[in-house]
Amino acid sequence: MPQTRVVLVWTALAVAILIPIVIAARSPLLAWRDAVYIAAGFAGILGLAVLLLQPLLAGGHLPGLTMRTARQVHRWLGVVLVTLVLAHVVGLWITSAPDVIDALLFQSPTSFSPWGVVAMWAVFATALLAAVRRRLRLSPAAWRIGHTALAIVVVVGTIVHALLIEGAMGTVSKVAFCLLVAAATARLAFDLAAWMRARRRA
Repeated sequence: MPQTRVVLVWTALAVAILIPIVIAARSPLLAWRDAVYIAAGFAGILGLAVLLLQPLLAGGHLPGLTMRTARQVHRWLGVVLVTLVLAHVVGLWITSAPDVIDALLFQSPTSFSPWGVVAMWAVFATALLAAVRRRLRLSPAAWRIGHTALAIVVVVGTIVHALLIEGAMGTVSKVAFCLLVAAATARLAFDLAAWMRARRRA
């Protein structure tokens, strides 16, 4: 039974991630787009997929992985997420640099742009915090609070950014996937709150 649960959980996770990717790949909206624009868009979609995995890994909620392995994968996926964000932004810059400049300066007329920019800077801040964690000698509580707070900003910004874009991802699949990401992140915040209460009682 435990092995069956592992297979079911990972299969469901794979299906949840693949469905919006396949729908986006088959979208007629990509027919007249160049390769760089399409690659930038899929970097954003894959980044959203990483945001589903990260809180599940951090909380140890993926069966078949030890906590140590889950945290190692979490760290590596953090690097992957930064890379995907850079690929997304650079690809859009190559396609239309003025639009990216307007977005970075919060002067874009599109409603989704500022949410994406906020999420981007929160991703970079999270990576920077992880890189200097030992130098700052952060306590476990300070680290978890800071890291989780930034993660929530990343997730909220990314979800609103994605939902406001009328792009290649199917509307229903995009909304469903964003709800999964929100639920996973909420569970991580719940775990942090429970951990903090346990520390105060100890």
